[in-house]
Amino acid sequence: MDYKKVKIESNAITRTMKDFIDPTGNIYESVSIINKRANQLSIEMKEELHRKIEEFATYSDNLEEIFENREQIEIARYYERLPKAALVAIYEFLHNEIYYRNPHKEKNTNNNNW
Repeated sequence: MDYKKVKIESNAITRTMKDFIDPTGNIYESVSIINKRANQLSIEMKEELHRKIEEFATYSDNLEEIFENREQIEIARYYERLPKAALVAIYEFLHNEIYYRNPHKEKNTNNNNW
């Protein structure tokens, strides 16, 4: 999913716990899944931002530095307007767009077949 194109509410939304418990059966497991996905998105956004800002990096002082800083500021503003990684992760989780598995649950079901 492209987090840049998704329209996600930036305001606080009251959600029911049932929405988070139903997919996994455990609220803590759901929160852990959302947290891991939010961390992945955050790292991805940070790396992309650093790559774009690095394009404008200069290692010498000159008068053009002011214009380059403006371009960096515009890029930074764009990323500030993007939805936060946690909001994107919650959206993905509630719309079943995250693949996850629990190896401990898989082990328990495999052992019961004996």
